Amino acid sequence: MPDSPPDIMLRKLILLQANSPLKDSFTFEDYRWAVSSVMTRQNQIPTEDGSRIILALIPLWDMCNHTNGLITTGYNLEDDRCECVALHDYKENEQIYIFYGTRSNAEFVIHSGFFFQDNAHDRVKIKLGVSKSERLYAMKAEVLARAGIPASCIFALHCNEPPISSQLLAFLRVFCMTEEELKDYLFGDRAINKIFTLGNSECPVSWENEIKLWTFLETRAALLLKTYNTTSQEDRSVLEKPDLSLHSRMAIQLHLAEKQILEKASASGRAKRLHFEKKLEEGAPLPLYEENDIALLENTDADAKLPLILRKLEEVEEGQEIQAEEHSHLLNGEKAVYVMDMEANGEPGQEETQEKVSKDANSASDSIRSSTQKGQREVVDLSASRTEDNSKENSE
Repeated sequence: MPDSPPDIMLRKLILLQANSPLKDSFTFEDYRWAVSSVMTRQNQIPTEDGSRIILALIPLWDMCNHTNGLITTGYNLEDDRCECVALHDYKENEQIYIFYGTRSNAEFVIHSGFFFQDNAHDRVKIKLGVSKSERLYAMKAEVLARAGIPASCIFALHCNEPPISSQLLAFLRVFCMTEEELKDYLFGDRAINKIFTLGNSECPVSWENEIKLWTFLETRAALLLKTYNTTSQEDRSVLEKPDLSLHSRMAIQLHLAEKQILEKASASGRAKRLHFEKKLEEGAPLPLYEENDIALLENTDADAKLPLILRKLEEVEEGQEIQAEEHSHLLNGEKAVYVMDMEANGEPGQEETQEKVSKDANSASDSIRSSTQKGQREVVDLSASRTEDNSKENSE
């Protein structure tokens, strides 16, 4: 049986203790392996008194690979230990998986070194904002503020249906409002109440507004697709090559997944646009809503009936970190525990990591296609939302 990475590293350390020159015993590749092993496995745990968070390695547990599910690991402060509940019953000698959190494949590739084919939470993040030079900026910003949405924000296009969240729907509705529509939501009858309908797909502002917002989404997704150096079909062809390196394969898989999300968003926008154009052409009346239903948002989550401003925004405002659900507290019996997430500390910023992945994938695609096409790549945050690629093994 070949030596495991820890055994190899142990032998290296023994050589060092034997007064061997450092440069001959510990290479840069060894250093990269060690750093990758720690960065992909370190986790935040509370101190004994729970007053602060520290970084730690958790033997055995940190060897578990990822699968879809729920976070079932927490830290028991009373017993000062990490506790993990199995996602389901496992048979003897069967591999145990845990859920790393609602991460996009971009986050998995950058911070864990694998691409997950069946990622139910995959997404492409895009930054949208109302231009401060726009004549109606103050009115739009005020309506958005009343709905609890920043005038400039990072949103996500999701791999599942619907491709946009209720928050993004609300933003786009305000983004596309006319001056009269803005006045109605600021000063009109039941203006305060109507703010809460912005994220409800059953409460359109107007047919014209719906056409505008879905046209915007269709066009924006199509433009983002054009920033890639290859098409989805070209990516699929390249992935069939047996001699493709691991890193190139992951980069191309990631770009292909992004394109599929954007293609889906663009197609969804087109279908919605045609639907509302038909409504307008037919002169269909706008749906009426009851006053006791005005705060309902379209969603399947447990908190779906909370007003928009009371819900946790899954989108993150630039420069502002919104706490993710997987970092909230759990209850383990009667003992409060801290939820564990496979999170690395000191990670690069969103746009920095995004640009890194984009460059790697474009480089891989260019080298295979021998393409000379270059252009400015709009930085699109790949976070939000694949087969097990042995995440831990990739760093070993």
